[in-house]
Amino acid sequence: MFSRPLPMRWLLAFLVMLPLSVSAQSRKRLHVGVPAVSMGNMIIFFTKEAKIYEKHGLDAEPVVMSGSGIASRALIAGSVTISPITTPAVMSAVLAGSDMVILAHTMPGVIQSLMVRPDIKRAEDLKGKVVGVTTFGSLGDFLVRYLAKQKGLNPDKDFALRQIGADPERFISLRQGTIQAATLSHPTFILAQRAGFQVLWDFFKDVEYPWSEIATTRTLIKQDRDLVMRYMRAHLEGIARFKQEPELAKKVIKKMLRLDDESLAQESWELFAKHRRAAPYPNIKGMKTSYEYVSQTRPDVWKHKPEEFVDSSFVEELDKSGFIKKLYEK
Repeated sequence: MFSRPLPMRWLLAFLVMLPLSVSAQSRKRLHVGVPAVSMGNMIIFFTKEAKIYEKHGLDAEPVVMSGSGIASRALIAGSVTISPITTPAVMSAVLAGSDMVILAHTMPGVIQSLMVRPDIKRAEDLKGKVVGVTTFGSLGDFLVRYLAKQKGLNPDKDFALRQIGADPERFISLRQGTIQAATLSHPTFILAQRAGFQVLWDFFKDVEYPWSEIATTRTLIKQDRDLVMRYMRAHLEGIARFKQEPELAKKVIKKMLRLDDESLAQESWELFAKHRRAAPYPNIKGMKTSYEYVSQTRPDVWKHKPEEFVDSSFVEELDKSGFIKKLYEK
């Protein structure tokens, strides 16, 4: 491996670092599905930029897609190994015969808003309007439909939902007037507010919904549990270092979201560093919202326990082993 003998101090240093740094030849390759380039998925890009995947023996490549619906199909097909698929999408896939499973919920709520024109002040004002979402089956699509029903609206009759794409495209459509409302993530909804649009629904406050999932398949877990565990170690370390390294975090935020605004980057980091969960166990209690949504098309979901859709063993092992605690002792 080396062209000449290493000095003893170098060799010792190499041996000490061996558990943490794996040679390129022995890294396991995987594709990580990313339903959208957003703050909700920023840990994936941060972990890549900080070379944390490499540290845990992974050659991980983020693959950007348009919404959880497409990411879900890619995960089922094996095109991606792991992806933050929305809980309702996972549940629906499992009921349809997939072996998809949620390993973690890394956020306690969804930091997104439904932004609307100033003349839309109440839920009823959405009647006859067009609401932009990423894709049908995406998180934004789910949240709009769920809250609309909670507020007495029928999302299939009272207003139209239109698939538009990522945050920038939806914001542009909102400004051009081709749609009157749009689901927007942070920090895009801040830009929308600056442009005169209003928050109609704040999903973080209005919906109890565990967010920013880590999902894979039970088949992969059986075939290569070590690969999944390496990914979980890397992702959880990514969360810790995102909290601990604001300058690198803001650099990644600016790069991925194409931001020049330092204040927006700072606010984004503060908000998501605050709410990211250090030990992101699957949130069984919080899955009730997803049950209510899925049951509208698959009422048989009520026959299934939440545990059938999750696997807590990875976070539990990393928690009980002291791995997570050590990440925050630095």
